[in-house]
Amino acid sequence: MRRSWLTLIMLLAAGPAARAATDAERIEVYHEFRSLFDAHRYDAALTAAQRLVAMTQEQYGEKARELATPLTNLGTTYHRLGNHAEAEKAYRRCIEILEDSASNNADPQLIAPLHGLGVTYIAQGAYDGASLVLRRAVDLSRNLNGLFNPDQLALLGPLIQSYVALGDYQNAEKEHQYELQVAESAYGTTDARLLGPLEHLAQWFEFVGRYSTARTLYARALSLSEHDGKVTADGVMPLRGIARTYRLEYLNGPEEDPLDASIAGASPGFEASSPWALVRGLNPDGEHALQLAVTVLQRQHPVNHGDVGATIVDLGDWYLSADETPKAQSAYRAAWKELEAAGSTALLAQPRQLAYKPPLASITRTRLEPEEADEHFVEVRFTVTADGRTRDVSAAASDAPASLQKAVISSVKRARYGPRLVDGEPVLARDVSLRERVVTRKSKHG
Repeated sequence: MRRSWLTLIMLLAAGPAARAATDAERIEVYHEFRSLFDAHRYDAALTAAQRLVAMTQEQYGEKARELATPLTNLGTTYHRLGNHAEAEKAYRRCIEILEDSASNNADPQLIAPLHGLGVTYIAQGAYDGASLVLRRAVDLSRNLNGLFNPDQLALLGPLIQSYVALGDYQNAEKEHQYELQVAESAYGTTDARLLGPLEHLAQWFEFVGRYSTARTLYARALSLSEHDGKVTADGVMPLRGIARTYRLEYLNGPEEDPLDASIAGASPGFEASSPWALVRGLNPDGEHALQLAVTVLQRQHPVNHGDVGATIVDLGDWYLSADETPKAQSAYRAAWKELEAAGSTALLAQPRQLAYKPPLASITRTRLEPEEADEHFVEVRFTVTADGRTRDVSAAASDAPASLQKAVISSVKRARYGPRLVDGEPVLARDVSLRERVVTRKSKHG
């Protein structure tokens, strides 16, 4: 009997020590996982993540809240490896555990797995599901941490992406503007951390054809990039955006539904430093902006040849849009050399759309509300010539009425493309395709 009691006392005494050793082992495995994951060694990180889940489950049980972080890490690793089905399983299990163990739905630990599940749905093309879980994550973040907390910024990008994919442009624009408001609230109106949100909103307005509004935002971003009166490398993207909006405005026409530029904040417009003459209707500020961007990049040490090449491609696009074909080809050759030095000329391997104004029935231009419209598609195939013109345009597949197919074909015939290049020279590209989403008014009897 005395021996039994001694054995029991020894086991009880060993309990805390055994638990501590298990905790220490789990921490060690977590540090191993973190090191491998941060080094982008995702295959090895996956093994460590799986071990950590197994160890945590053995120690605390299959439905313990302690599994939340290990499962989220496991899901993220699967996502990085492209195994989205397994990533979804890990995230969903994590969410279920947290929902079952929480007294209410306002659990801050839910934000990370909801975020992961949302981007996993996006990777699978399941945008409806993505918008729902990401909307929940954003709402949870705002309820717990305040309407303008900066932690939500990581959630807004994929939420906007899902809205755009669904054609919900109203909510996409709303969240784009909210992203900038959050950043301004968190960092002030002159902080360099506004560059990302400013560029995102500018790119949105550029996408929907509000070029002058976009340009005002790019100009504001450009002013934030300056240091001691000089444009830094952070100003290259805004400079390219300014040039692009001038080019698109020239090719596609001015914005049809301009907004009050006050949304961009008080900011001077971009001014050219030399009074160049207009090039066939193109505003010379755009060419000047691109030349300045190239100069800024070439002054960096070391030089990023990929960025230089991409910016010179923009300059070639500018000249091609102005029908300055010899200057465009010269720029493309120079860009090819820079991209070769960077290790990849993939940017010029296929034709690039420079200007395309969708028909009025396009989902990007329609004035119909979503509940009033039926969506269709038109897929066209065509050839892009060495000077960026389209020809041999025809409908390859469609479920839209014939009139809308003709409208899309007509728009593609007027489009301009940057040509495909081979060994630095523009060549003909056949079998290029474009898929347009168009709408018709919903039948009252439908």
